[in-house]
Amino acid sequence: MCTPSGVSRFGRWLAAIAAVAAIAPDASAFAEDVQRQVLVLYSTRRDAQIVTVGEREFPRIIDQGLREGLDYYSEYIDRARFPSASYKRAFRDFLRLKYKDKRFDAVIAVQDLALDFVREYRTELFGDSPIVFFATPAAVQPTNSTGLVANLDFSGTLAFITQLQPDVRHVFVVSGTEVGDQEYEALARRQFHPFESQLAITYLTGLPTPDLERRLSSLPQHSAVYYVVVNRDGAGEYVHPLEYLDRISAAANAPVYSWVDSAMEHGIVGGSLKSQQAQAQAVAQLALRVLRGEPADSIPVASSNLNVSQVDWRQLRRWRISEAAVPAGTLVKFRESTPWDRYKGYIIGAIALLLAQSVLIAGLVALRARRRTAEARLREREAELRISYDRIRYLGQRLLSAQEAERSRIARELHDDFAQQLALLAINLEQMTDARARNSATLAQAALDRLHSLARGMRDLSHRLHPAKLQLIGLVPSLASLQRELTRPDFTVTLTHENIPAALPHEVTLCLYRIVQEALQNAIRHSSAREVRISLHGAVDQLTLTIVDDGVGFDVDAAWGKGLGLLSMSERLESIDGSVKIRSGPGAGTRVDVVVPIAPLEERAAAV
Repeated sequence: MCTPSGVSRFGRWLAAIAAVAAIAPDASAFAEDVQRQVLVLYSTRRDAQIVTVGEREFPRIIDQGLREGLDYYSEYIDRARFPSASYKRAFRDFLRLKYKDKRFDAVIAVQDLALDFVREYRTELFGDSPIVFFATPAAVQPTNSTGLVANLDFSGTLAFITQLQPDVRHVFVVSGTEVGDQEYEALARRQFHPFESQLAITYLTGLPTPDLERRLSSLPQHSAVYYVVVNRDGAGEYVHPLEYLDRISAAANAPVYSWVDSAMEHGIVGGSLKSQQAQAQAVAQLALRVLRGEPADSIPVASSNLNVSQVDWRQLRRWRISEAAVPAGTLVKFRESTPWDRYKGYIIGAIALLLAQSVLIAGLVALRARRRTAEARLREREAELRISYDRIRYLGQRLLSAQEAERSRIARELHDDFAQQLALLAINLEQMTDARARNSATLAQAALDRLHSLARGMRDLSHRLHPAKLQLIGLVPSLASLQRELTRPDFTVTLTHENIPAALPHEVTLCLYRIVQEALQNAIRHSSAREVRISLHGAVDQLTLTIVDDGVGFDVDAAWGKGLGLLSMSERLESIDGSVKIRSGPGAGTRVDVVVPIAPLEERAAAV
């Protein structure tokens, strides 16, 4: 039994349930106002590529474009069983039971089969819900609908093959035995008919998979394989179309092509491929417009070419097809980037850095080489300066010694000759002053003779110290005078000259005279020569002096620097930019070749 309190509690429960039941329709209406209901009906099974693309693109695009939320549903037709009336009814009953409480804001029908089903059972299942479809132009458009129509283009890939591989002569078409497979093959045959005069087209339909693989592995040269679709092979075995394509492309000994982009990455070279992503995006945009409130009948049915020419770069390399043969505008996919493509910036930077470093290193090496060259030159100059310094110091010492020796010689001559003669002259003069001297005339004559002898001695000494006649009579007469003075019965000096200018610079005249004088003195003192030949020749810009004797000769290298005469010759010639070459040897005589540059008279005057 129930107590009064228990009755009241049960009544309150009933009231609560009644209240919830009363407000439930309002909540449902609120949910419907907030959430948009969309059903997508595919004409193929769940694992088809068009389903994969559609299930990715439809909810993404619609949900992003709506302010409200989205309830998204999708269903799939078994294409092989669809011709059966019992299957259609069963599928209709399934949808009616599953979605009996749903009112769809849009129904999307993908491909002709789904559109035919929606049109046939629309009243029972969807009421007045707007329809958005993708179909071929041959499909019948229902009321309150819009969509996208596009033909299936099989011939575009065949034309693409003839452009990419002009040498292809045989095309082998692969398709299956399922109803949809046969429909696609029939459409392909119609589109391939214009190419039959150019290509030998063979249809490999209804073969068991092993037989088909063997056939494809031994195709003739200049062949290509065209994959339409295989859902069921010749043995009646159902297969996944893309997995089957993997087996076909692996077995074929010729490039494989297809007509839809889902076949990419499954071994095909490419073709004029229908873009399923572009198809799904276009249909999703039409559905979004309907869901935003535009009447479906007010939106024109769109017509679009969804085919895009594409190639797989990896397959081009596999079949040795030149990338230069790819038709213009073709999308090249899966290109493996080279190290240059991946690291171009780094490579360019590294090369630039390497070049900069190379230039810097080259500059440093060049600078180092120049520094070493400069240091070597500096060391050479230092060595030359050291040699010059030593030479000058040695010459200074020799000159001081020669000066002292010359002073001693002059002093001896003055003391032994002039002083004695002056003493005798004084004696003679004293005798003459003696009135008792009876022979005064004889003494006067003797004094006069001594006076003349002193005058000649003083003149000869002065001439040896500085030949003043060089300035008066010139070089050649002075050399001739020197020749006469030194020639004796046992020592002959010969002089020849040619083209000697009448006016020569005094420093040139003095230099050549002293060289001849020194050579003759050396020949007399050291060479034991009996004949000396002096030859002097003039040219436009130089004088050449050659002195040859027939003496005993000497070792030039060993004697160089020991005697003051050779050094004095070299020093004199260096002062006037001349040069000397001495050739001699023991028992071979001596030859001295001297070259002295001279400038024309007007140049010398200008220089002065």
